[in-house]
Amino acid sequence: MTFKTKSLISALALAWSFSATAAEPIKVGVSGPFTGGSSSMGVSMRDGVKLAVAEINKAGGVLGRQLLLVERDDEAKNERGVQIAQELINKEKVVATVGYINTGVALASQRFYQEAKIPVMNNVATGTLVTQQFKDQPENYIFRNAAHDSIQAPMIVEEAITRRGYKKVAILADSTNYGQLGRADLEKALDLKGVKPVAVEKFNIKDVDMTAQLLKAKEAGAEAILTYGIGPELAQIANGMTKLGWKVPMIGSWTLSMANFIDNAGPGGEGARMPQTFIQEPTTPKRQSFIISYLKTFNPKNARIDSPVSAAQGYDSIYLLAAAIKQANSTEGPKIKAALEDLKAPVDGVVTTYNKPFSATDHEAITANIPVFGEVKGQRVVYAYTDDFKKASEVRVKDPNAKGALAPKK
Repeated sequence: MTFKTKSLISALALAWSFSATAAEPIKVGVSGPFTGGSSSMGVSMRDGVKLAVAEINKAGGVLGRQLLLVERDDEAKNERGVQIAQELINKEKVVATVGYINTGVALASQRFYQEAKIPVMNNVATGTLVTQQFKDQPENYIFRNAAHDSIQAPMIVEEAITRRGYKKVAILADSTNYGQLGRADLEKALDLKGVKPVAVEKFNIKDVDMTAQLLKAKEAGAEAILTYGIGPELAQIANGMTKLGWKVPMIGSWTLSMANFIDNAGPGGEGARMPQTFIQEPTTPKRQSFIISYLKTFNPKNARIDSPVSAAQGYDSIYLLAAAIKQANSTEGPKIKAALEDLKAPVDGVVTTYNKPFSATDHEAITANIPVFGEVKGQRVVYAYTDDFKKASEVRVKDPNAKGALAPKK
């Protein structure tokens, strides 16, 4: 073999090596509870993510590379979330992670991504502290495209006290970080209205008897129950009221829209109201396309997405991340973060059109002008108000001056 031939072979091998490297997929972690009481949210989120990835890959991927999801079930357990975070960072070498359903799991796990300078896009967890956990550090790698509790709690209180005129309300919240941080946000919002709850009661995950808590609320004269929990336990609140023969409205966080609340509560859940960033109605062409694709791909029971909010926000989180990778022309964490903080082109999502959704000091994509009120009616979530239906038919974009925004745009 001549020197010239050897050189040619070496050059071709090197070129092939570079080509193979360039074609390697871009790994993105997906963390959420795909089993257990929170799985209604987790599976819907994961399926929304998978739908977005399939669309992006079919269109050629990002930077000429396919997106590859690395899915892990955190079982809604903090310790499991911590293990998964370290595995996805150190073994799988993900360039970013989307997901986190449970606030407690997010707060326990995302510090590893922060240390590794890998962006996290929280697409469901709503605890106000989630994106504020590292606010004292020079850089923050934690982002969110869900309506945080400092938006939801004032909406819940506005609905109960101002819109519906209740004077006496009780709070029932679960004992998790999500429930207790949400309870604190509710009490803060009530205080601004000059209202003190007549009862504040706690319950645990997997509790099936809410009689004691409900009796205290009833005896205190509660005209409405404000809730912070997840579907199965919220259903026990509704069922408990039915058993007591005492029915007052339930108004709570977005989780009252979960299928395992609606189905387990049955008639007792009818009329429950909650803030929603997305309701399964084709109010825009984008939403219509998303709903049709989701139902065709995953065929959920009764043609109803188990957790429409989780599915839509999961879908949008991938498009936001893809836009940042494309703009950064890189899969390096710091460059993706910098691109997210200064996205040049609008991202057409299902929840909203994201026009400069983040900045260096504001990692919340959703402001208070975006969510609407949903109501359980006929075993589905529908728009509670005609005005909200009209609002949802419009293109709602981030308003940094909206009440509930954590920080103004810089």
